[in-house]
Amino acid sequence: MAHDNKSQRNAASLPVIIGGAALVVALVGVTVALVIVLNRPAQVITQAPEPQQRAVLVNEDNVEEIAEELVESEPVEMGYYEVNMNMTWNFPDGDSPSTNAYVANVTGNTHDVYFDLLLADTDETIYASPIIPRGGQLSGFKLDTNPGVGSHNCICSYHLVDENQVPVREVNIAVTVVVES
Repeated sequence: MAHDNKSQRNAASLPVIIGGAALVVALVGVTVALVIVLNRPAQVITQAPEPQQRAVLVNEDNVEEIAEELVESEPVEMGYYEVNMNMTWNFPDGDSPSTNAYVANVTGNTHDVYFDLLLADTDETIYASPIIPRGGQLSGFKLDTNPGVGSHNCICSYHLVDENQVPVREVNIAVTVVVES
């Protein structure tokens, strides 16, 4: 009988011993992790963030300097296209010029471009632009087709063209067209 009692005590203490050992291993792991983290040298940032670039207003006093910078500027890598436009185009009505639509073909791009404006849900073309040369811009244009009053999800499909005006690449960008009345 005394032997059975001792076996039961040993069996009951086995989970306590295993739990205690697991706790000791966990504490050692946490201690090692803390020592490693706390002894790591601190990273010191010595540079101030770069200021945001802003557009330069061109006037009579700086036109030659700006033109020289444009000529010397790096072109956009071949096969890429830098887009410069706003994303919501407002029209007072379907027959009037936009009050804010703006699309520019930056000087650094490698191709002239034209774009088609399509309604996203039907692919109907509601505007077809003329070719915009590098360094050119287009604004204040009228829609070719009135999509009706409201806000319309559209796709501005840019077509990069070669010197013979043959399309070489296409870039699609989502635009919202709002016809107010």
